[in-house]
Parts: sequence; structure tokens; C-alpha cells
Amino acid sequence: MKKRKIDLVVISDVHLGTYGCHANELLSYLNSIDPKKIILNGDIIDIWQFRKRYFPKSHLQVIKKLIDFSAKGVEVVYITGNHDESLRRFSDTKLGNFSLVDKLVLELNGKKAWFFHGDVFDASIQNAKWIAKLGSWGYDMLIRLNRYINWFLLKIGREKYSLSKRIKNSVKKAVKYINDFEKVAADLAIDNEYGYVICGHIHQPQMEKKTNRKGSCIYLNSGDWVENLTALEYHKNRWKLYRHTEDRLTAFYADEELKSMDYKDLLAAITIVQPPKK
Repeated sequence: MKKRKIDLVVISDVHLGTYGCHANELLSYLNSIDPKKIILNGDIIDIWQFRKRYFPKSHLQVIKKLIDFSAKGVEVVYITGNHDESLRRFSDTKLGNFSLVDKLVLELNGKKAWFFHGDVFDASIQNAKWIAKLGSWGYDMLIRLNRYINWFLLKIGREKYSLSKRIKNSVKKAVKYINDFEKVAADLAIDNEYGYVICGHIHQPQMEKKTNRKGSCIYLNSGDWVENLTALEYHKNRWKLYRHTEDRLTAFYADEELKSMDYKDLLAAITIVQPPKK
């Protein structure tokens, strides 16, 4: 099956190492595209909730797939988030086609695009990290419970149901937090004359023009691979919000070599650093 050519792909909030991560769906998506550049906009590996007893094969396959992209000449930029903040000590590291940064500015179609995760706007993380970590643990447990509920709903012929979305949409504070986050990000982008501001963190996929008295910009959020299964794509000077549940092709797993590797082979392939191809 022919892969879609894309200039730029933005993925965030994958949360590898947690029960909520939809690694198989992400693998299917990655195998369906042929990108020139991949931006991983934070919280790809969930170091906050890392457990030795839970890091399944599919999660390793995602890491190996990203390494393979880099080895084949695709530029991969990893922007650190709050759940992988321990990587920030290695910021501005570059190895072949892979680089690790805290933020990124690119020029797209004559406009500056500002990429960053977004946790800098979260007061709970900046002032009381233990509360944020407790909330993250509770969110993961809610996602696990939701999977059992959805399994039962599908068995009886009913549609899937998202507990976390229901809670977020019914709690005014959660809605206000999302709206405030988007406004602050857009206002800062306009102040700094950025045409686009691209975030993650709040797990709310979005593409919207934001305007204030000083000007306007396009606010974009890549969503997540826990609930929404979304990514941002930029191709031929246009942005698209990819939604796996709506836009996916037929079952797509073209990388047979990756699929056939066992856990030990995957771990060895990831941990043994190969020199970049010229």
C-alpha cells in the first residue's frame, strides 16, 4: 500500500509506558506515512509513571520505528514535555538526524511557527508537582477502567464511551483551563509575531485562528495517543488534523521486519547506538 508523503508531522502525548497508550494504532499511522520531518512535541515516553513491569512490545516498536525514520534520513526533533522532563538535562543534543530540544521555531510558507509542549503554562506543574503527578496517576487509572467499560459496551453492541472526556466537558474548571491555555499560547505567539503556535500537553486536538487587538495567529494542538489518537500534518503549505478513528486507512502494518522482532531483539536494537547513515 502506498504511503502518504507529508512534509511535517507533529505528534505529542503518546505516554509510552502507561496503560492508556495506543501504541498499535500509532504504529499503524507511522507505517502509513512518508514524512520529511517528525516533531515529537513532548510526553512521548512517560517517565513519571515508568514501571519496569509494564513496557510492552508495541511500545518498544514505536521507539524502534522512530529510530528507523531517523536512520533513513528523516529529521526527528524531540521537544521535551513535563512527563519526560528529565530529558531536559540533555537539551540541544544532536545525533545524526535526531535532535533533543525544549522548543523549536521554523519558517513555514513565509510565517514563523513556534513549537513547544505547553507545560510552562500549567501552574500545578510549576508550583506543586506532586499534585500534578497524583492527577496523572488518577488519569491513567481512569483510562484503564474506561478500557474495561468499552470492552463490555462493544460486546453488547454499544458504542465506546470516554469517561475522561465526559468529566472534562462537564467540569467548568477543566473547560476554562483549556480555554485559558489556548488564549495564553495564542497571545504570546501574536506578541512575538509568530504565524503559528503548535502545542501539546492538554490532550485537546485543535486548529483555530486566534485574534486579539494586536493581530492574529493559528493555534494548533496535536492532541494525544491516549484518548483522541490525533496528529498534525503539514503538507504543501496546508495544515491538517489527522484523526485515527476517522481518517485511518485499511489495516496497515507494512513493516514486517519490525513486527517479527521479539522483545529482546527490539530492546537490543534500541539500546545499541548505530552510526547515522551518510
